[in-house]
Amino acid sequence: MPSMPIMPTNPAPGSPGKSQWTRNLERNPNHSQWYIERWERMREEGKDIDGEARLIDALAPRGARILDAGSGTGRVGAELAKRGHDVVGIDLDPTLVAHAERTSPGPRWFTGDLAESCEILGVGFLGSFDVIVAAGNVVSFIAESDRRRVLENFARLLSPGGRLVSGFGTARGYSLESYVADASAAGFDDPQVFSTWDLRPASEDPGFAVVISPKPASE
Repeated sequence: MPSMPIMPTNPAPGSPGKSQWTRNLERNPNHSQWYIERWERMREEGKDIDGEARLIDALAPRGARILDAGSGTGRVGAELAKRGHDVVGIDLDPTLVAHAERTSPGPRWFTGDLAESCEILGVGFLGSFDVIVAAGNVVSFIAESDRRRVLENFARLLSPGGRLVSGFGTARGYSLESYVADASAAGFDDPQVFSTWDLRPASEDPGFAVVISPKPASE
C-alpha cells in the first residue's frame, strides 16, 4: 500500500491568501530539506513510494502528457517519465524544484505558484495535458482564497476528456465536500472518490480521499 508523508504540523488557521507550505517555511526555514530527506529515507528503507505513479500510469494513455502539480521532490513525475510519459512538474518551492532537476532530469521542472500556473507554463500548455496529478496533500496546502482559481487553471490546462487526480487528507483544512464543489464550479464533471491510491472504497478511510475528476470531453 503506498506510503504518504506525515507532515510535522497540521495546517493552522492563518491568512487565507498564504499557502500552508509558505507558513511551514516561515516557521522552519529548513522545512524543504527535511521534506527531501524524509522521502530519501523512505526510499532507502524500501518503502513503497510509487503508488500514485502506478495509478496515474494505469489511467493515462501510453506516452501521455502529464502535469505533476505540486511536484515536490519530483518522485511522482520522475517515475511517470520512466514509464514513458511526457511529464511537466511545477512546484512553489525552489529548493524542491532544484532537487528534482538534479535527481530526475527527464521531466521539465518549473518553479511557480499553481494559482498562476497558466501564465508560468505558457499558452502552449493550455488544453494539452491528458492527466494532472496533485499528490501528497497538494490541494490542502493551497491558500483558501486560491483554491477555486487553481482548479480553474487545471481545467484550462487539461485537454477535453482529461482527468485531474488529487489525493489529500480530508481533515487538513479542505473537506472532500468543499473540494468536490470547487471542482464542479471550475468545470469538472462528477468525480469518482476512493480512499487510497490503490482505489479502495471511499468508505474504508474517511480521512483520506483520492478524487478522479474528469473534464468534459466537449465544451
